[in-house]
Amino acid sequence: MIDFKKAIVEMISEKVEGVEPSDIESSIEVPPNYDLGDYALPCFRFAKAMRKSPNIIAEELAKELGESDYFGKVENVGGYINFFVNRELLAETVLKEVHDKKDSFGKSEMGSGKNIVIDYSSPNIAKSFHVGHLRSTVIGNSLYRIYKHLGYNAIGINHLGDWGTQFGKMICAYKKWGDDEAIKKEPIKALQALYVKFHDECEKTPELEDEGRAWFKKLEDGDEEAKRIWKWFVDMSLEEFERIYKLLDVKFDYYTGESFYEDKMEAAIELMKEKGVAKESEGALVVDLEEYNMPPCLIVKSDGTTIYATRDITAALYRKETFDFEKAIYITDYAQNLHFQQWFKVIELMGYEWADKLIHTPFGRVSTEEGKLQTRKGNVILLDELLSKSIEKVRELITEKNPELENQEETARQIGIGAVIFNDLSNGKIKDVVFNWDRMLSFEGETGPYVQYTHVRAKSVLRKAGAEISQDVDYSKIADNDSADVIRMLQSFPETVVAAMEKNEPSFIARHIVDLAQSFNKFYHECPILSADEETKAARLLVVDSVASVLKTGLYLLGIEAPEKM
Repeated sequence: MIDFKKAIVEMISEKVEGVEPSDIESSIEVPPNYDLGDYALPCFRFAKAMRKSPNIIAEELAKELGESDYFGKVENVGGYINFFVNRELLAETVLKEVHDKKDSFGKSEMGSGKNIVIDYSSPNIAKSFHVGHLRSTVIGNSLYRIYKHLGYNAIGINHLGDWGTQFGKMICAYKKWGDDEAIKKEPIKALQALYVKFHDECEKTPELEDEGRAWFKKLEDGDEEAKRIWKWFVDMSLEEFERIYKLLDVKFDYYTGESFYEDKMEAAIELMKEKGVAKESEGALVVDLEEYNMPPCLIVKSDGTTIYATRDITAALYRKETFDFEKAIYITDYAQNLHFQQWFKVIELMGYEWADKLIHTPFGRVSTEEGKLQTRKGNVILLDELLSKSIEKVRELITEKNPELENQEETARQIGIGAVIFNDLSNGKIKDVVFNWDRMLSFEGETGPYVQYTHVRAKSVLRKAGAEISQDVDYSKIADNDSADVIRMLQSFPETVVAAMEKNEPSFIARHIVDLAQSFNKFYHECPILSADEETKAARLLVVDSVASVLKTGLYLLGIEAPEKM
């Protein structure tokens, strides 16, 4: 595919002395509307080198450049040079590449040989997989696919919450009130009820807290009974989690929860002591971070037990040694910002230069229109219930609007799950997400079903055409404004994927495919396809085929399926 920006850089470099090509490239802008060209170059930064006003520079350069193979028109407006791409050449270079590469369009090898560790989802063992875990799961899954698409060796890790004082409490509750049959029948529900009961009873009998801590100490010390019960909790929970991951089409390379680092923490703690980073304070081991305007980072409690920070530091040391990562990305609720700032600083104070490769990617909260989700006292919105509700609502829509549709169940699942994921990823990750069922499941507007429906529309046109799609077409037939708008969106898809990777922001892709869908639907209504003359039809079908391909790829990178019919 022709790099039109690079062409501008080469053309300007020949005319302007004393300005680096990189400065020219970084100055190139995309105008707010195409009446001002496809690209615009402000000449203000050339004024010093050329000793002329930006307006004069723009006027002289525009005259000198004139038309070229790449640009049908070059003109100056104020201190800007506006470049209008040769539309036939644009169509040919973009559509040929999409046609050749299909699902691989936008792929690159820029990340070849580089490992990216992505820590996401991380539900707590023996607790409900609630909707609060959705964001980490779908953001992480999308980033995993994006990095893979760009040639990186993405390593997905589910850092399960399977260790800590809460497991002492769970074991204590099980020993006092556990019912094996009830637990086997509905594991998570029964274990969650035990956890809630433990806290209810603690309000009446505070010394239960001590019993819970004592059981966790036994677990850390390798007590056989404690480990057997704990392992049973883990195995049952993972079964439940896998069912939900399968529904979301989310996979991990490793399930290395907090317990995985239990036998590695002592070495990490000793290392912190040796480096003079961690020191004793009132019987506990802490890292003083007052100099960095943060509270101390607790490493070992006064009772000898470890905490999240201990395990996260240990995990980072292990992951760097094992994977030698280029980046290690942690995807959690923004409420954990301080936690990550603290232990990232500890890694830095230990003298590791790779501390700046640790990246916390925070996200906003999830709520319904009724208000913030509550997780206390067992009041949670379960993720499988949310997904099931979304699928059911789509099933009702299909029954109402297209009762003859084949594979209704599969289509309802694809749209229902896709709607939830797209609703989560379509806005910047730091923004809070609100579930509005009518808006989320709408086939109009900026939604997952709208993008999926546009893909279906494109595939339907191709089926009706029944013709082999060729790139040997007359590209002058798709040089009109509506066609050009679609082709520009296709052209910029690869750089959008790169931008999403650089900012760890899947919403860039969600936004892009919505814009592509909107451009395509305008093209569909304004430019007759199947009724056009043969040459025009062949060219327009190539546009349709390219749109279907890129929408499918964009949806895939978000973790969403692209139905063929709906």
